Amino acid sequence: MESIVLIERSNSVTYISLNQPNNYNALNPEMAEKLSEAISKCFEDKSRAVVIRGIGKAFCSGGDLSYLNSQDSISQALAGLTQLFHRLITDIRLLPKPVIAAVNGAAAGGGMSLALACDLRIASDKAKFKQAYTSGGLVPDGGWSLFAPAMLGYSKASELLLLDEVIDAQRAYELGLVNLMVPSSEFNQKVEEVATNLAKGATIAHATAKELLNQSIMPMLETHLEKERQAMISIGQTEDIKEGLISFLAKRAPSFSGK
Repeated sequence: MESIVLIERSNSVTYISLNQPNNYNALNPEMAEKLSEAISKCFEDKSRAVVIRGIGKAFCSGGDLSYLNSQDSISQALAGLTQLFHRLITDIRLLPKPVIAAVNGAAAGGGMSLALACDLRIASDKAKFKQAYTSGGLVPDGGWSLFAPAMLGYSKASELLLLDEVIDAQRAYELGLVNLMVPSSEFNQKVEEVATNLAKGATIAHATAKELLNQSIMPMLETHLEKERQAMISIGQTEDIKEGLISFLAKRAPSFSGK
């Protein structure tokens, strides 16, 4: 059986691929743990740049709601999943190598957080971003509520949180969510080109520059991630999250009670 996370190396670049296309590369504990293990290996390997990408039509659709709905305690399931996910996010920021999110399709919820945590985001013109948390009765995790205001400003981040509109690739580029937007026919070639050029660059300078940039967020990242995790645990006890999960799986609009 093929692994749910694939690791390939070429031209000093490590390519990490989420490989559950039938589930739109959703995040469950196994996926989060495998991704974390893959990033951990990059601290020791000889790669000089890293690409995270999705197999199939999605980059990552966010948390696996079917998994959450199958658990006896949604709150406990969220506690465990966010702990694994936040370790991954922290390691991406601490990795002394540039990390590129190659967003080929949907990046929603935790998938959007994963992309925001990377150093660069390259999007196909078919890519779409969606905050997604609040529409399902959840709150952001993965550093979304830290990274998004830093990139977009407080007002735009609030708009995304409260209105939760789908953002197409062009709009994402205009907002500064992505660094490059390329036609889907040229997407893989462009990702490889950028990653290879980074791998040929001044690796120590890249690492040191990333560390300096991190100073603006790392002092608060660990604390912020824990606050997001605690908020998830709390929200997991509400009636609205139950309705969010049930309505999503039933493919109908939710009817929230505000409880």
